[in-house]
Amino acid sequence: MAEPHDLTALEQAAAIARGELSSVELVEHSLSRVAALGDTVGAFVTVTEDLARQAARAADAAPSEARGPLHGVPTAIKDLTLTAGVRTTFGSAAFADFVPPVDADVVRFIKAAGLVSLGKTTTSELGCSLYSEGRVAPPARNPWQLAYTAGGSSGGAAAAVAAGLVPIAQGSDGGGSLRIPASLCGLIGYKPSRGLVSGGPLGSGAFGLPTSGPLGRTVADIAALLDVMAVPVPGEPYLPPPAPPGGYLAAARRAEPGRLRIGRFTTPMLADEPVHPDCVAAVDRAAALLTSAGHEVVEVPPPLTPAVWPLFEILWYVLALAPVPPQREAELLPLTRLMRARGAEISAGTLAATLGELQSQVRLGAARTAGCDLLLCPTLAAPQAPVGWFTADGDPAADFDRQRRFSPYCAIFNVTGDPSVSLPVGATADGLPVGVLLTGRYGDDARLIATAAQLEHASDGWDRHPAIWRAVDSANVNGDGVGRSPS
Repeated sequence: MAEPHDLTALEQAAAIARGELSSVELVEHSLSRVAALGDTVGAFVTVTEDLARQAARAADAAPSEARGPLHGVPTAIKDLTLTAGVRTTFGSAAFADFVPPVDADVVRFIKAAGLVSLGKTTTSELGCSLYSEGRVAPPARNPWQLAYTAGGSSGGAAAAVAAGLVPIAQGSDGGGSLRIPASLCGLIGYKPSRGLVSGGPLGSGAFGLPTSGPLGRTVADIAALLDVMAVPVPGEPYLPPPAPPGGYLAAARRAEPGRLRIGRFTTPMLADEPVHPDCVAAVDRAAALLTSAGHEVVEVPPPLTPAVWPLFEILWYVLALAPVPPQREAELLPLTRLMRARGAEISAGTLAATLGELQSQVRLGAARTAGCDLLLCPTLAAPQAPVGWFTADGDPAADFDRQRRFSPYCAIFNVTGDPSVSLPVGATADGLPVGVLLTGRYGDDARLIATAAQLEHASDGWDRHPAIWRAVDSANVNGDGVGRSPS
């Protein structure tokens, strides 16, 4: 028998609209799962039960004409995202007691659409790493296998969705932080085109690399949440691309991108690193499905090569220089301290020259793939990584290098600003998820979403669940993450 968490986000909202479920019932169901499994998978830093119940009652009382496609649905907000009146730690002990006075724009839009946040999801410290293992919450673990990381920096969001705690979640992506966890946890992680989602009222800098985006189980769900997020805001530094007719959900439902030329490559772009056969096999499967759908898939050189890594390295160091109270610097993790120390040594002139050279390299890369509507490549160079693997030898410099080699694809598209999505096309021999990266032209989010939906249909759907999905309390989950269904 289906449980409420078996329903997709859109199905949950439809059940509310039909009167079959209430938002209060869905929120109580989700909170019970958070209580049972939240710490097991390391999904949440802060759970806001009282606020969620209050918001659910308000959602149920709203007039039907004011309800959108996701009205009343439980969700969660990443702990890097400002949320008024709710503890927001940025994944760091240095901000363990910080409570913002304002909402980020994207949080305002999520609330206005009638979604109900259950709290703040685990992230890496200041978003500095692709795993979420800090000092303010349990590590974010992959619900498919608890020994493995759920990734980062939106690791808690991925853990929450993959474990069935919420059907969809907000995250952000400055170098792969939505797409990496999606690949690891068998989800869809969408990085919108630069400027499509507001970064305000603060946090619109960072060279345009980061953006909020949706993480979910189906393309239609992530498209619906993108419609919620993609509200133009006056004063944003980047002009938002125009929305498609009917919005992104309509594009997903049509799933008709037209015949496309898709450039395929598997060579890593930020590291000279062997790519795991399972990651290549996932690209092969995606290419075959796209070809069967009528598209032309051609081999292309990667837009950039590992020669650009020193330029990226400078950017990451500078991006780590978020304001931190001087008296709390010692509470930062070793990796964060290393990156900030290196960032402090970079002059304004060096940074300006780096940005200029990187843009020149991006132009050259665009010329290499000119004529392609989309690009297809692996999301990661390896399918999974154990919790603690990146920090195992205690050397933050080695940790940083391991991350580069593990994820040598995603960050390129933060620099270009192109829309990019990780799709759960593949699997390892033992059934763990493997993602592929599909990337569109800047501003062409509608075509990318339509193609992702077409690929989802050709794959017979991606809404698959780990064994922990059926666990109803912590006693029903063993140490390997294998859920035992209640008798």
